[in-house]
Amino acid sequence: MQQIAQLQDSITRYINNKTYGAQPVELYEPISYIMQLGGKRLRPCLLLMACDMFGGDVEQALAPALAIEVFHNFTLMHDDIMDKAPLRRGKPTVHEKWNANTAILSGDVMMVESNKLIMKVQDSILRPVLDVFNDTAVGVCEGQQIDMNFETRADVRIDEYINMIRLKTAVLVGGALKMGALVGGANDADGTLLYNFGEQLGIAFQLQDDILDVYGDPEKFGKQVGGDILSNKKTYLLIKALELAKGDTLSQLKHWLSVEYFDAVEKVEAVKAIYNQLNIREQAETEMNQYAEKAMLSFEKINLPDERKVILKEFADALLVREY
Repeated sequence: MQQIAQLQDSITRYINNKTYGAQPVELYEPISYIMQLGGKRLRPCLLLMACDMFGGDVEQALAPALAIEVFHNFTLMHDDIMDKAPLRRGKPTVHEKWNANTAILSGDVMMVESNKLIMKVQDSILRPVLDVFNDTAVGVCEGQQIDMNFETRADVRIDEYINMIRLKTAVLVGGALKMGALVGGANDADGTLLYNFGEQLGIAFQLQDDILDVYGDPEKFGKQVGGDILSNKKTYLLIKALELAKGDTLSQLKHWLSVEYFDAVEKVEAVKAIYNQLNIREQAETEMNQYAEKAMLSFEKINLPDERKVILKEFADALLVREY
């Protein structure tokens, strides 16, 4: 079996050698631009690991792995437009470097390119792989719309939030793993177990991201700590705090959610103090660990020797031990 670093190198080489088209240059340059911005390449790496775990040919899995990464970056390109984000991985977003119309159209082409890459899998598994990909793509779009709906709602429940992150984030992890398993020769039962593992792991990962946004070390976390608080983003922590806060504590929290002009450091510290008072971090960590445990229950049921599972298990463990 190949090590994670080998799989990541294969993905990077494949991405670097991929071309998407030449003319009109304004249509294709943004695709190459966003694909070269880097990132963890988490999803394509998971797809290759799943294929390798079942004894499949990793070379055969490179095209669908890139399909997942192109699709993921397509969603980021369009999300950045919706969020009016100026930066992506420290560089100007596509709509800032070019314009919104170009970003929309280039993103549309990326969705088409994803499908073209999926079509490179063997005919015998094309239908099931395409079904997984299409279901995953629809789920991600549903999750994004639900997240946008949350922006104008004050009554979001925890179960609604979990479903939103399942769709927006976790189904792409599960989908990548199941596609890799199918390319690797897995039967549908094991593919479904691996999908469930990925979905639960993806939920746990996003819950950890919520915690890190408030309690993480910015040097290790890789982005601004407290950003969710400053934007009033409805994360697990905020929804749980609104659920538990009473009296003066609730009034203070609502004040910080409604005030238009504020000192950023003061707001972050004030809301963080409310979270500490309500033990929100501990509750979020408990929820995260429950989903991680559910993920491992599915993983253990996969009908493979433990030695074939070890690399993916180590990778999953590493995802959930990011430092605070």
